[in-house]
Amino acid sequence: MAKESSDDSGNGLAEKAAITGGLVSTPVIAWSLYTLKTTGCGLPPGPGGSIGALEGVSYLAIVVIVGWSLYTKAKTGSGLPNGPYGLLGAVEGLSYLSLLAIIVVFGLQFFEQGSVPGPLPSDQCFG
Repeated sequence: MAKESSDDSGNGLAEKAAITGGLVSTPVIAWSLYTLKTTGCGLPPGPGGSIGALEGVSYLAIVVIVGWSLYTKAKTGSGLPNGPYGLLGAVEGLSYLSLLAIIVVFGLQFFEQGSVPGPLPSDQCFG
């Protein structure tokens, strides 16, 4: 029982937030990168900008998870802990794969189109 209550403290909450954020962000980024590669534009803004906002927050979540992982690796010599059911370790791996996919697709987009879309909707894509 004591272990369960310690999971609800600082690091436990951060781990749960990272797991939730990573599990939501990974498919959103996959959808975003597929859309970028096939149309040359990111995801549409959606109602009230909600899809575009989710896309932007997803990219930030991946950067935060990878940053946390690199920081932990530098401090401890190993990556993030596995977390409950191994989900944090899985999210860490998916985040690195997402980052690699981002670099590849953005690089291809830059070499093929000369630029990557900005973070705000443009007339070229959604006007």
